[in-house]
Amino acid sequence: MEPERSAWPRLRVDDWRDTRDTLHMWTQIVGKVRLVHAPLVNHWWQVTLYVSPRGLTTSAVPYGAGAFDVEFDFVEHRLQVRASDGGVRGFDLAPMPVAEFYDRTMRALAELGIETSIQARPNEVDPAIPFAEDDQHAAYDPAAAHLFWRQLLQAARVMGEFRSRFVGKVSPVHLFWGAMDLACTRFSGRDAPLHPGGAPNCGDWVMEEGYSKELSSCGFWPGGGDEGAFYAYAYPEPDGFADRQVGPSAAFYSRENGQFLLPYEAVRTDPDPDRALLEFLQGTYEAAADLAHWDRAALEADPARWADRTLHAGPGEQRG
Repeated sequence: MEPERSAWPRLRVDDWRDTRDTLHMWTQIVGKVRLVHAPLVNHWWQVTLYVSPRGLTTSAVPYGAGAFDVEFDFVEHRLQVRASDGGVRGFDLAPMPVAEFYDRTMRALAELGIETSIQARPNEVDPAIPFAEDDQHAAYDPAAAHLFWRQLLQAARVMGEFRSRFVGKVSPVHLFWGAMDLACTRFSGRDAPLHPGGAPNCGDWVMEEGYSKELSSCGFWPGGGDEGAFYAYAYPEPDGFADRQVGPSAAFYSRENGQFLLPYEAVRTDPDPDRALLEFLQGTYEAAADLAHWDRAALEADPARWADRTLHAGPGEQRG
């Protein structure tokens, strides 16, 4: 696959499906490493990966009196494991079975003295082949992985701007490896009804924790459209949500998926991609918040409210 140079790259799902499915399993392995070492943060926020300037990272994970991180570098195509004592291990990302990736990742951790034992099978997929036995997923197209990271980079940038408009409880922009989706979730502050669960190979109690509070969520994942799709949903979904008209014109409510969808390619080809995506994110949030009677005045704010002061303040003043 040839590299794409535009800011919003084109990457057809059909052109990288095998690599996508392999990378999905690899991210589950790395995500589960973070899961077993990081303390629980509400709604499983401690297990996610983050878009970095080079790929996807765990960020700092506590271990003993120190920390470590694991990063998928989609620029040089390496998995890097770095410890706070200066130790570094890693290996090249290249076509290899999930079983080999799992073994090499665990050995890299062990060589750094990071004792790790994970639940060694994937979640939210069916069938759930144990990692040590998975020789079916073995593709890695470096150009496609790089383009996917660049899709995430653009999505995370705009979603981060959208996130800044909310001063209530809101998640980071982070990647959940269960479904391999980049997500950002806002909360009203009220409890939600018990979630029914039902995700494949994933305990209902996982979903109960994830959806324990009323929310409006948005994100991007490499499915749902020719080049992936942006999505938005509410839990619990208020009456009339599915019938709400939201922009841009390519956005629609999928009753099959129970959420609004906006094909990535509709954003990529728009004369102003940022504006198109922000219109979708804002419109779907307003549909959830208005119909469920959120206290929007208390939850929203202008992210530029201190711009005049920060623009002219010296370094000491900015630190407060």
